[in-house]
Amino acid sequence: MQLVAVDIGGTHARFALAEVADGRVVSLADPVTLKTAEHASLQTAWEAFGAQVGPLPRAAAIAVASPVGGELIKLTNNPWVIRPALVKERLSVDDFVLINDFAAVGHAAAQVEAAMFAHISGPDVPLASRGVITVCGPGTGLGVAQVLRTDAGYHVLETEGGHTDFAPLDSIEDALLRRLRTDHGRVSVERVVAGPGIVGIYRTLAEIEKRDDPRLDDKAIWTLALAGNDSLALAALDRFCLSLGAVAGDLALAHGAKGVVIAGGLGLRLKDHLARSGFGERFAAKGRFRSLMEQIPVKLITHPQPGLFGAAAAFAKEFAQ
Repeated sequence: MQLVAVDIGGTHARFALAEVADGRVVSLADPVTLKTAEHASLQTAWEAFGAQVGPLPRAAAIAVASPVGGELIKLTNNPWVIRPALVKERLSVDDFVLINDFAAVGHAAAQVEAAMFAHISGPDVPLASRGVITVCGPGTGLGVAQVLRTDAGYHVLETEGGHTDFAPLDSIEDALLRRLRTDHGRVSVERVVAGPGIVGIYRTLAEIEKRDDPRLDDKAIWTLALAGNDSLALAALDRFCLSLGAVAGDLALAHGAKGVVIAGGLGLRLKDHLARSGFGERFAAKGRFRSLMEQIPVKLITHPQPGLFGAAAAFAKEFAQ
């Protein structure tokens, strides 16, 4: 069965033809990326994609950066509005699924091949075939989901785990919490271990070292950090990895997870840093539960388009069993 997979974010909408069978994704074509600012709606972007690739299948799997309940979906950082009741009519499809973008990542984590995971910490073994897998993805925010695997298949559970409280573990993080509390009042883990969180970390380190703050934005700091040619930005990157390890460990402990998958565009950019950072030590450092945490494999999903793949996987699970 053929369908169009769509992954809609704030800046870009990605489209790809996909084929599914027996509840799984068989193939995913190369994506076409369109700028949302250049299209008035999902329908006009859909038509632009069709003009490039030819007649489209009458099925769609759509992942959106927004909650998907209700009669009207307003996307985050994107002026498009989607009315689920009108999707079949507007896109000329017979069947469709409409899911949250991080739920799509959960489906991807459940279905991609083992070769699409890079080992980060814990035992280098495949993810468990039964039990809970925690999926967390640092990006613009911190997405969190659970994948429950059973003998009969799997279920994806969306959560708002990115909004749990941030717990500092040393004096540097104490200082970071004080800074962020001044700005935000309550401080969630998303304020620290999502892309924009690098700014607060960087400025806290600059203050500790009594350096002038150059007031760089998150994109500039990430560029410097990943290039490795600015010592303070690199220190902020190391601190980010430490904090992400602590948060991922807390989530796994709360979920009773048998494995953890790090996802998200930022997660993929950290591929060469996480395994050799203090991520693994912080992940396991849960006091009396250290021995348990040390037995949990932590992987990074390396599929280039987990949102598109996951949207197609969600469709396959519902319509192509």
